[in-house]
Amino acid sequence: MSFFNRFPLIAYDITNTEQYKLLPDILRRVKLRSAVAAGQMIFDKYDVQDGDRPEDIAYKWFGDAEFHWVILMTNNITDRFYQWPLTQAQFHEYIEDKYADPDAIHHYEITKTSGITKSQGPGDYSYLVECNSDEAGALPITNREYEQRQQDSIRQIKLLDKKYLGAFVEEFNNLIAQ
Repeated sequence: MSFFNRFPLIAYDITNTEQYKLLPDILRRVKLRSAVAAGQMIFDKYDVQDGDRPEDIAYKWFGDAEFHWVILMTNNITDRFYQWPLTQAQFHEYIEDKYADPDAIHHYEITKTSGITKSQGPGDYSYLVECNSDEAGALPITNREYEQRQQDSIRQIKLLDKKYLGAFVEEFNNLIAQ
């Protein structure tokens, strides 16, 4: 069953001529329970590879590309184009379109003097803060580096443990029908 076939139908007058059509009620929303979203035991982490689409990952993980919506929902992705990592080609085109000079300085950073002052792993920049260029030890961050960090921050996703897929889909179907 496709994702939108799960939604109840509503009568909608598209042309405002009192000729109604039955359409899926796409304004209906179901939110992932916070206890489920926080449940580390029911999710595995996955780093989205260059060119991976939600459909590809759903096929590899669940054996069915149709469950792409489960991946998007469990990661709170509502905009497939701006909340999903770009391919390298798309990224290059994006920064070339966005910036006159992708290698110009975007901002400067220094290491925090309190709290977390070291990287907690690749892609962790929480120990750095933006500062003025004249600050002692300030390091320049280019537009390209800044945008790459944005991409890296959305690259790691959660995958629902396969044994919970049936229960997840059943609960979604029950909630969306209410």
